[in-house]
Amino acid sequence: MARSINQVILLGRLTRDPEARTTSTGKTVVSFSLAVDRQGSDDQADFFDITAWEKLGELVTQYLSKGRRVLVQGRLRQDSWDDKETGKKRSRVEVTATDVTFLDGPSGDGQSPQAPTSNSSTNKKSDDVVIEDIDDKPIDLSEIPF
Repeated sequence: MARSINQVILLGRLTRDPEARTTSTGKTVVSFSLAVDRQGSDDQADFFDITAWEKLGELVTQYLSKGRRVLVQGRLRQDSWDDKETGKKRSRVEVTATDVTFLDGPSGDGQSPQAPTSNSSTNKKSDDVVIEDIDDKPIDLSEIPF
């Protein structure tokens, strides 16, 4: 008998800032929503509710905001309940994140969050190595020491 698999991978942009709250047992839970463009369509997207718990949720709250690109890995979870106002049965499917990869910088510029900003010390031309003379002679394998 085959094992069951519940895994989802989504790449998209946050549609709102993450919202953090604390459970009655003291655990941090963070909710956010992700828009994922449909392949082959520039104007259509699918929207997913994401939940991140404890340390992962804290990192999401600290570093992410609306518009940021992320890669979310997790599992699907279905909730169902009776609506208090209408009495109808309601349900929804959301993603419980197990890993969130931040794909761009805080300004949404496509750089990784750890990408250093350029400064004068990294732009020095003296650090560049320039090879001026390259000949096309064949390599003598007997000169290689190993």
